[in-house]
Amino acid sequence: MKEKVLGYVRVSTQGQVKDGYSLAYQVEEIQSYCTRHGLELVNIYQDAGISGAKVDMDELTIDREGLQEMLSDLAWQEVEYIVVLNTSRLWRSDIVKVLIQRELKRYKVDVKAIEQPTYSIYAHDPTDVLVNGILELLDQYQRLEIALKLSRGRRKKAQQGGYAGGRVAFGYAARKGQKVLQVDEEQANTIRYLFELREQYPGWSLSQYAAELNRAGHKTAQGKLFTKVQVKRILDREALYRGHYRYGLIEAQGQHQSII
Repeated sequence: MKEKVLGYVRVSTQGQVKDGYSLAYQVEEIQSYCTRHGLELVNIYQDAGISGAKVDMDELTIDREGLQEMLSDLAWQEVEYIVVLNTSRLWRSDIVKVLIQRELKRYKVDVKAIEQPTYSIYAHDPTDVLVNGILELLDQYQRLEIALKLSRGRRKKAQQGGYAGGRVAFGYAARKGQKVLQVDEEQANTIRYLFELREQYPGWSLSQYAAELNRAGHKTAQGKLFTKVQVKRILDREALYRGHYRYGLIEAQGQHQSII
């Protein structure tokens, strides 16, 4: 009987350009690996244009919907491994690594990294631990080096109220070659409806707001139903939707159009 596995692929904006690890390439590598090793690939989850180091510090969760869906599915998917091109597709910071490994160990699932054949989150061999640790430290160093090179230009854009990069908030779109966020009218209608609900029913819970959005036919950016986490994310970005822009510690009057 074949061992069942799940695949996971991810590209960040800079990672796709620098490493050439396109989503299609990663999918092909995972499919080929599973065929060679007689593994049953149940599903492949993906995140596009999202950093492997991003964490929602308010709730200590990883801000990647594809990864979150995969980790949630472990509760009912009886699989042995998560197959990835390399561990940097799953994490690129120590805190994200700890959070993901905690969930994987909860369901007794290990990681198969195609480019790191000896890797295991349960590894006890001193040599494997050393080698894998060095590889991950080098990967983290590379990420920090890239971030330092980009940060100066991004800070300058942010100080002028322009889009400085990173994941685009729900309600907006970032078009190539443009420095200002553009309003996504369909998503903007959802945002306006949510803030109207909050004004009319200030005592409602986040789950109640999510339920009403779903009842009214509103969808997330991925076309799925809203959850309380996504509702909170929208409400927390009220300043952005009122025309202000924040990037790290920088706050400025945004060049983008307000939604509410």
